[in-house]
Amino acid sequence: MHPANSPLRRRLLATLVTGFALPGALRAQARFPDRAITLLVPFAPGGIADLSARAVAEHLSRTLGQPVVIDNKPSAGSIVASQAAATARPDGHTLLLMSNANAVSVGLFRKLPYDPVKDFAPVGLIGSFDLGLFASAGGRFGTLGDALAYARAHPGRLTIGTITPGSTQHLSAKLFETTAGIEALVVPYKGSPAVLTALRAGEIDLAVEVLGPMLPQVQAGAVRALAVTSGRRHPALPEVPTVQQAGVAGYDVASWNGIAAPAATPPAVLAVLARALQSALADAAVQDKLARAGLRVRPGAPGELQALLVSEIQRWGGVIRAAKIEPE
Repeated sequence: MHPANSPLRRRLLATLVTGFALPGALRAQARFPDRAITLLVPFAPGGIADLSARAVAEHLSRTLGQPVVIDNKPSAGSIVASQAAATARPDGHTLLLMSNANAVSVGLFRKLPYDPVKDFAPVGLIGSFDLGLFASAGGRFGTLGDALAYARAHPGRLTIGTITPGSTQHLSAKLFETTAGIEALVVPYKGSPAVLTALRAGEIDLAVEVLGPMLPQVQAGAVRALAVTSGRRHPALPEVPTVQQAGVAGYDVASWNGIAAPAATPPAVLAVLARALQSALADAAVQDKLARAGLRVRPGAPGELQALLVSEIQRWGGVIRAAKIEPE
């Protein structure tokens, strides 16, 4: 028999308690992240979404101490990447680059394999990026006012080129048409290069396209920026008015992106990710990379991303219905 308070007895009790308690303790103290994080990007490499994801991922890797690997999964409506993220293990090691494409897809498809509001937990916003209305440098329109005057005098004759139906560019053009109270012909092309070629060749009067990739064309004098779509002038083109300033009251469109995780991700893990994202967006080098890609840095709390997603679903759903685009 050992005395009740003997050192040997105490060691035996400690061993028994530790044996039962250790697994839970280890789980509670497990470090996050403990392996590489995958950031699913629903767009092809080289675009503005991919560039912004890579700029942020590089900083996240340093902050979190684990690689953040970009996995590009382009598809219509961002469905492939979004579904992969929604069904991933909710431990913070699989993330989604969410964008307004997730909002638009709700109105474009009869049924999605996930709920974009309920099946994701927001981490935070990254930024927003403007679109622009462009004309050929040698075209007949020197200002957006000129184009509007022509459209009102010649209903159905003004042509506006965009990328594929249901894209942000296409829907922004349709929204411009209805907000301006004009009747135009919106012409969809397979991709941005085809839109640019058509604009420069004079096949279309105007083009609606993401501003960042078009800046070199503007700076080279190949195309003319008539207006930017958001409510504020763009710092890279301070002399170019907004669409509102050019005479279309109430028109304010900007695309956006942020980071989300599977819905059941633990709050503590989400908090770690949110802090790391805010740190990345506060870094001058990251801000410079995002600015050169055409983004306005827009750090925000997770709730802001959630609220933006909900409001954008409602907004673009209305545009889709007004454009009489049948869901697939």
